[in-house]
Amino acid sequence: MTPVFSFSGGSKPLLVSIPHDGREIPSGIATRMTEVGRAIPDTDWNVSRLYAFAGELGASVLSANYSRYVVDLNRSASDEALYVGQVSTGVCPAASFAGESLYLDGEEPCEDEKLARVAARWQPYHDKLSATIADLKSRFGYALLWDAHSIRGEVPLLFAGRLPDLNIGTNGKTSCAGEIELAVAGAATASPYSSVLNGRFRGGYITRHYGDPGNDVHAVQLELSQRCYMDEKSLRYDEPAAAKLGDTIRRMLQAFMASAEKIYA
Repeated sequence: MTPVFSFSGGSKPLLVSIPHDGREIPSGIATRMTEVGRAIPDTDWNVSRLYAFAGELGASVLSANYSRYVVDLNRSASDEALYVGQVSTGVCPAASFAGESLYLDGEEPCEDEKLARVAARWQPYHDKLSATIADLKSRFGYALLWDAHSIRGEVPLLFAGRLPDLNIGTNGKTSCAGEIELAVAGAATASPYSSVLNGRFRGGYITRHYGDPGNDVHAVQLELSQRCYMDEKSLRYDEPAAAKLGDTIRRMLQAFMASAEKIYA
């Protein structure tokens, strides 16, 4: 059976979490899904590939192997809505971001199945996330969590218009220290890409749950527009564009670490 996650340890107090680039769907689930569901269109395509340089910065990297359609690791296990009054898919989604059914009629997961999926694949990822953060705090006195995501630049059911290139979320300025937020946002502003802080994407469950600057855990979510590094229709990875974007992400991560080092010097 495919492991729930892949993990590589690092030498710095930085953990990069990649919860939505997984592609695996167990056969017992896939046979009940629609063609749309099996195509997993809402995957954060190629984010793991885009962040392949993270180890060079000394970061630990935790990435999911199963699709968010099996269980969404960036949602609460209790399935609370992320954004009140806005469309939000659940911990075991039944519809795509475009509102299309992921399951054949009558084949949607029941509550017991959702609980089983959470226990089998959501909990192990979060156990590893928690343990790694605790280890980083023990080793360095603080921990930095970067939750890495991407999405199509236009998803009418979720947001109006065209999404900025770099969407930074700190849960309304509460998941990390102000100096850190300013440094990360400054690196984005200095880049050739459009950016926004706490816009449509303010940080999902991972950022909100683990970000606790009062207890020396600083979390930032970065939601990328996929047009910046791939063709959103063909899903073709654009190597030159990805390399250019990677340089900006590298500078943002370096600003993340450098600003924290100043606080804890």
